[in-house]
Amino acid sequence: MKIESKPTTGVIPCPVILLSVEGGLKPNIITLSWVANVCSKPPSVAVGIRPERYSYDLVKEAGNFVLNIPAEEQFEAAKLCGTKSGRDIDKFAECGFHAVPSSKISSPLIEECPINLECEVREVISPGVHDLFIAEVVAFHMDESVTENGRFDPQKMKAFTYLPLAGQYWSLGERM
Repeated sequence: MKIESKPTTGVIPCPVILLSVEGGLKPNIITLSWVANVCSKPPSVAVGIRPERYSYDLVKEAGNFVLNIPAEEQFEAAKLCGTKSGRDIDKFAECGFHAVPSSKISSPLIEECPINLECEVREVISPGVHDLFIAEVVAFHMDESVTENGRFDPQKMKAFTYLPLAGQYWSLGERM
């Protein structure tokens, strides 16, 4: 028997992404799970950000951002970046992250994250309480430490995910 409840965002799992963006006085980081691949040619992604979030205006002004994919060792930092506002703290300093220049855009990469996608905003749409930023991936970076023979090795990265239905984070399991 199935249990029906009110409609919700029940797609699981959700990625855990640290979006970094340039700012007026300092760059900022926001943890997001409303992130998706949307096109392969050109490579494009979509991120959902609420207009009241501090990073929202920064992304609108910059017209670009970096999606930084953390490994398990960045878990506590990811939680902090999702629960504190960049209006109040310097998240790079608080997390011990290093903002390094991107190769194609003005927003910085997070050096400690093993995967970074430099993105240029192409379109913003408003489907509801989140605005959807559709962006083209203009550069992709991956640490050699998470590769084997030049290919991504998920066991070396130790990625994790978010399950919104449970409000919990989980490490990724083994290959099936």
